[in-house]
Amino acid sequence: MNSLVHKTLVVQLQAGDTDRCSVLAHLGYDAADPFALSIVFSHDGRVLARWTLDREMVADGLLRPVGVGDVRLRPVSRGVWDELRMEFLGDPRTDGDRHRAVVYAWAPAVAAFLRETHRLVPPGREKVAVDDFLAEVIAGAE
Repeated sequence: MNSLVHKTLVVQLQAGDTDRCSVLAHLGYDAADPFALSIVFSHDGRVLARWTLDREMVADGLLRPVGVGDVRLRPVSRGVWDELRMEFLGDPRTDGDRHRAVVYAWAPAVAAFLRETHRLVPPGREKVAVDDFLAEVIAGAE
């Protein structure tokens, strides 16, 4: 059985006060890390950013605003077009604010991706290999 799910979406990136521009978002899920989703944003063959997000947070973000740190998600409806708004906060700027980028993804496509991950590992059935994790932590401390 395949333990990986991948989906590539065309999303809209808005950085600062600029207009939206289309970029690719490569979503990934590995059942070996059942709580995490990876997103790699790219444009013209260049990787713009990589983020790891909590799978449950993304699911919740399709329904209501979530996040208080570097990642904030919320649903946005533009007429018949439902989007997931993802705000990513980066390094501090010289004016004291932080760099930020906002990405808009078509919500039904994100929901379809999540359903595929839920078929592999249903919510609440995630398992973490605690012994392996502790062995890694202890090995790194030596």
